[in-house]
Amino acid sequence: MKAPAIRGLGVLSGTEAKSVAGASAGATSANSTLAKSADWGSAGAISGPPQLKGLKNETVDRKSPEILALPRPERPGDRFRRATRECLLARAAVDAMLEDGKTSREAIAGERTALLYVTAAAYGASNRAFIEQRGGVMHFAYTAPAVVPAEVAIEFGVAGPYGILIGGAPATLRAIEQAARLLEAGTCDQALVLAVEIFEECADLYARHRRSYRWPLVETAACLWLERGAGALSFESARDGWRAAGAVEPGERFAVGPLADLRDWRARATAGPVELSGRWRGEHARLLWSPDKSHARDSAA
Repeated sequence: MKAPAIRGLGVLSGTEAKSVAGASAGATSANSTLAKSADWGSAGAISGPPQLKGLKNETVDRKSPEILALPRPERPGDRFRRATRECLLARAAVDAMLEDGKTSREAIAGERTALLYVTAAAYGASNRAFIEQRGGVMHFAYTAPAVVPAEVAIEFGVAGPYGILIGGAPATLRAIEQAARLLEAGTCDQALVLAVEIFEECADLYARHRRSYRWPLVETAACLWLERGAGALSFESARDGWRAAGAVEPGERFAVGPLADLRDWRARATAGPVELSGRWRGEHARLLWSPDKSHARDSAA
């Protein structure tokens, strides 16, 4: 299968939000110490910081020092008044992607742009807010995972093929493969792979199953913009046998992990092949990507 070319990639990470928003904006001393000692986000930081300037730390009260959270983006206007953090962070990730691609939102509008959304946390945070009556009747629509890509499609005018994958890192790798197939078949001219994972609203629930995850949980939102390319790509998945390599950064990002790893690979300005891998509930998957030169950043960028 032909590998697509990367036009843009935006990654907003809870590790980087700490350094940009500042610990004084509401983080506990435990969170500050944790982020500082791990020294995350120092290598390969992409165009996240400008996108984080409008964020404010007014998520729910912190329930765990082992969750690195992203603040809620501040967006003017009534349209986003009831929007959840997932929706607002998805929009911010697309903005970061466009900035990385050095273009405007008009470039992704229209029927020739596909949108694939991936999440493992799904709509847990929104459902919990609704059940605990922190949201009214008008909040009900935000309890479905489809609302996140829907908000992005409405905001940016994306009207092409559309899909949602529920799962962890293997689902994201599969979404990239599906995007490559759509591009190769000529079904679309460009494809967006979007993933958002937030944890704070359900911190106590994750803590009950803490042995299932690689702590800390790192809230992350990312969007990958793909176009037709000349490289080679292959995807494989297994329930046993070989085991996928771990993530580049410590911590658990669920579905967004491969996109954060891809960001770090691009930042190293290498033109060589990359292996993205991940595991989720017994499934191990990997994506072997042998790109053409358009995948790698200029080392001077």
